[in-house]
Order: sequence, then structure tokens, then C-alpha cells
Amino acid sequence: MNAPLFQFNRHRDDIEREVVGRVVDQLGRHAGNDPVRSYQLVLNDAAFHEIHRLERTHGREAERLDSWQRLARRIGRMGADELREEVQRLAAWYVGDVVGHFDRRVYRFATSALPVGLSALFNTTDLANGFGALRDLSKRIQIEGDLDLLRRLADEGTLVVVPTHSSNLDSIVLGWSLFEAGLPPCTYGAGKNLFTNKMVGYFMRNLGAYRVDRRLRHVLYKDVLKTYSQVLLERGYHSLFFPGGTRSRSGEVEQKLKLGLLGSALAAFSERLQRGDTRPLYVVPVTINYPLVLEAETLVEDYLKEAGQARYIIEDDEFSKAARVAHFAVKVMGLDTSMVIRYGAPLDLFGNRIGPDGCSAGPDGTRLDAARYLTRDGVPVADADRDAEYTRQLGREVARAFLRETVLLPTQVVGWLLFERERRMAPHLDLFALLRTTSGDRHDMAELCADGERLLQALRALEDAGQLRLAPSLRSAPVDEVLDEAVRTFGMYHAREAVERTTEAMVVRDPKLLFFYGNRLAAWAEGLREVLA
Repeated sequence: MNAPLFQFNRHRDDIEREVVGRVVDQLGRHAGNDPVRSYQLVLNDAAFHEIHRLERTHGREAERLDSWQRLARRIGRMGADELREEVQRLAAWYVGDVVGHFDRRVYRFATSALPVGLSALFNTTDLANGFGALRDLSKRIQIEGDLDLLRRLADEGTLVVVPTHSSNLDSIVLGWSLFEAGLPPCTYGAGKNLFTNKMVGYFMRNLGAYRVDRRLRHVLYKDVLKTYSQVLLERGYHSLFFPGGTRSRSGEVEQKLKLGLLGSALAAFSERLQRGDTRPLYVVPVTINYPLVLEAETLVEDYLKEAGQARYIIEDDEFSKAARVAHFAVKVMGLDTSMVIRYGAPLDLFGNRIGPDGCSAGPDGTRLDAARYLTRDGVPVADADRDAEYTRQLGREVARAFLRETVLLPTQVVGWLLFERERRMAPHLDLFALLRTTSGDRHDMAELCADGERLLQALRALEDAGQLRLAPSLRSAPVDEVLDEAVRTFGMYHAREAVERTTEAMVVRDPKLLFFYGNRLAAWAEGLREVLA
């Protein structure tokens, strides 16, 4: 209850005022030292994008089209004060739409009564073990990592939690894991479309989530989001955001990260230093590893449409259907294979590891002073080009951490193995031809087990080298047991089974699902193919 987020409501109005003031001042320098020209460009940009968007919408939101069209016609006739006032009005409106909320009562409920309800839903057999067993989600969701170190760092500075992103359930299970691990709650940005789910939206609205409207592409709105994130970090609010930007459509571990919010963390640290505040910010990479993904079918379909302009926002996937979410929860939490949330080694804002003492450390373990990266002659100095390079460097290290901390599960390994065998059987076919023609293909169990044994040996060697992590069954179980576990798991949830096992063969039923789950191994695929060859 001492976490900074518990004091958020007391400071909310002041935060809003600070964000609006900063945005207006920053945008006044958008075109150099000419504020009139700067505000004209900002307003024209906002009007152009909003008119273009609203012309293609319907319902209540489309009613705003007329006001944007009137603004577009007025911009050239507006004076300096009027331009600034209009930018300030729009900034205040967007900040009001973005800003989060925190309710202690909802937090108490979510961390006490809610896990009981979830456990009862996820596995009704726990009822036989008494009321206390209902609370134990840890049997279903494994939390790994150096949690003692992270708890100490949370007391010394500000955590910036950066997870992989596979499902709209990520923020829910990650929020639970923070509480279970004894870590403070985080504020985080969530797509505005997620708030349409009434139950989930209620909890997000009251547990520190702020709304991000990914349909808005203009400079003013982007500046509001970045500044809001930066101000929260400056004030010591532990924060969470997904550097992949959106859910991984392909199933791969994200490697091309969006750096805007990582850059806001560096800007917050720089601003702190200029104010004499030396509290550090710690970047914590996290991997969320599901044996099954709720929206897998929709995500992979969207990925395969990429050449034909895939949708950036999916508003009608499985997460939007409460019955599908409940069905998924029941099935996944009844599996033998656990979901794994792995907290990786923390980094500083320049990509250096954090040592046990909470200080930055070089590759050889030498203690580093992170503040010196931003100072000249001992004085903090702003430098946009320098900071952009630091942020790119941090992004590369977070991407590497995502690979190191990914926990591979049987569904992913068997999905990759089967789809790779399909590639080898028909090397002349492209991806789309493979997906269209391989349903019904049979794989001899003896051959599949031989390939599977070679694959498991290669993966175990990669784990020994620190390049990835494996679920316990992949470390030690015989290959036929791994295959059986994957088949059982695949058959638990999806409308169409990915594979079917007979006495003598494995039969491909849904190659798209095999492709999606197997893509979790994409970063290591080249070396693994050599092993199979």
C-alpha cells in the first residue's frame, strides 16, 4: 500500500496540468523558434489526420467531423494567442481522455477476492482441496526470475517493466504476477478498444491503466502520450509498456521494438538529473509464455494478410467475446503445462546490466555511474541525437533479453518441428502454398521421434549456452512424451485441432496454428534447420 500508484489520485489534477503545459510549450517549438508557424503546422496535421479518419467512421464519433473541418478552415486566419489556446484546448481534451485512475478498493478486491474467483473458474477440481486452494494460481502460472533483487530495486528507484506481447490477457496476468511476486503495481497504457469489454475495462480503469487510442496518428496526440508517460516516470510511478507496440501477429518473439516510450524513460531520467533527483530508473524485460494463445487464430490470419494491408487494431477477436475468454481460461488452467512469466535481469537506460548492489555494471563487472552518460563536465546536458542513440542501444539489449528469457513450451517446439518437416517435404512451395495444401499430411511417428530427439538435444544445448530457456518437460522428458503433451494441449481449446495423433503417425489438421506456435522458435530456426538436415 506504500507504492507510488496508491497516491495517484491525489496528484492527478496536477499531473494533467503539467502534461498540458509541457505539450503546449514543446509544440510551440515544433518549427523552430516561430511559435505561430509551429502551432499552425501542429493544428493542420491534427485536422488532416482526424478528417481523414472520421470520414470513414460512423455513429457518435463521426459527429466530430464537422468541428475538425471548421477548424481546418480557420487555422490560417487565427492569431498567435488563438492558435496557442486551440492547441491547449485540444491537449487538455486528449490528456483527459488518456489519464488513468487508481481505486484502492478495486485493487484490494482484484488482489484478494478476484484470484479466488479466477481459481474456481480456471480449475473447479480445486474445490475438493478446500477454500485455501482456490487462491493458489501459482500452480497454473509460474513466476520466475530474481524477484528479491527487483523488490529491492523498486524501493531504490523506479521500475520500467517491458514485456513481450502475445495476447490481450497479458496485462491481466502480468498485473497478477506483480502482486504475487511482491512487486508494486504499475501504471500502463492499454488500447482504448480494450475498455469496451465491460468487466476488463472496469478493472483497467481503476488500476492505473491509461487509454491509448492507436487510431490517432497526429503529432499532438503522440506528444500527449509520450509526455504523460515521461511525467509519470519523473514522479516515480512504476510503469509498464509493451515495446513491441502491439500483439505479435506471427507468434515470434518481438525483435523490432518501438522506441518511443523507452525514449520517454531516458528523457525522464535526464529531467530528474537536471532537478537534482538522482533516483535511478530500472528497465525490466519480461517474457510472457503461453502454452496456448487466446487469439492465435485471429492473429495468424491477420499476419498472413500483411501483404494485403493487415489491420493494426483488431476489434473483433476472441478477447472481445466474454464466452471465449471464459472458455479459454477453463481450458488453459486445466493443462499440465503451466503458463510462465519470467522476469529477466534488470538493465539501466543504456543497456547495462544492474548488479546485486543496484548499480550499473559493465561487461566485466566494473561499476558504472549511469548519470555520467548524460553529463558534460559534471553537469546534465540535453542532447537529442545522443539520447536517440542511447535508446536504440537499450532497444537492442531488451530484444536480446527477450530471446534469452523466452521459455519454450511443447506446443511451440512441436509446432515448429511439424511445420519444418512440411517445408523439407515440399521445398518448392512458398509459405502460402504450404498453408493451403498441407492439411491432412501424415508424419511417420518413428521418423518424427528421431527428428524430435535431435531438435530437443539442440534446444538443450542452446539453453546451456544461455540463449533461451526450456519448460521442464523439454529438458528431461522423452520425445514421445513431449509429442503427447503438445497434442493434448493443442486439443484443449482451438476450434480446429492443430494435429491429430494416430498409432503410427501424426496428422496435420491446421497448418496455420502450427506455423503460429512454431514461430516462437524463429530466432533460432537457421541453426535448428542445420541440426535436422
